[in-house]
Amino acid sequence: MARAPRPDRSPTQDFEAELARLQVATADGGSRGLSMLLSPVLKLVREHLGMDVVFVAQFVGDDNVFRHVEAAPGRRVMAIGEACARERSYCQRVVDGRLPPLERNVPAREDFSRLPTFDFPIGCYLSVPLRLQGGRIYGVLCCFSFAPNEDLGQRDLRRLEMAAQLATRLIEELGT
Repeated sequence: MARAPRPDRSPTQDFEAELARLQVATADGGSRGLSMLLSPVLKLVREHLGMDVVFVAQFVGDDNVFRHVEAAPGRRVMAIGEACARERSYCQRVVDGRLPPLERNVPAREDFSRLPTFDFPIGCYLSVPLRLQGGRIYGVLCCFSFAPNEDLGQRDLRRLEMAAQLATRLIEELGT
């Protein structure tokens, strides 16, 4: 779950301070691999947003390929290297505007019966594209919980966008 903020700071300040620390740590990552540098970023996102799963998926042809996955203990539902059809994903629908980047209660959506289904529930999600220099979309940074979460808001989406900026920089510098 989310960390308790320091008494003199808000959860947003804590998140931003920790993300800034990770940016500095990754800037001189040297020979460390992308997964090793990206893992603490994804864990930070998952914990601060109270999500079950956070992942980076790369768009490869017609597929989403899961390149980096961070899950709460006992909540891993996808493995690194697995793929799913982009058209059967929420990710593609967010990128092309058919779904919003933030959804607090997926089952309550009017179009829920027409959404793709999985072997696990998606109660809420946040998703942002990873846009490389030049504008090409690499894929997405996405997180979700099995249960709805009515407390999610634009501030949480902004946190994910900040983490996506760091993830994009790392991907550009170090590759997939």
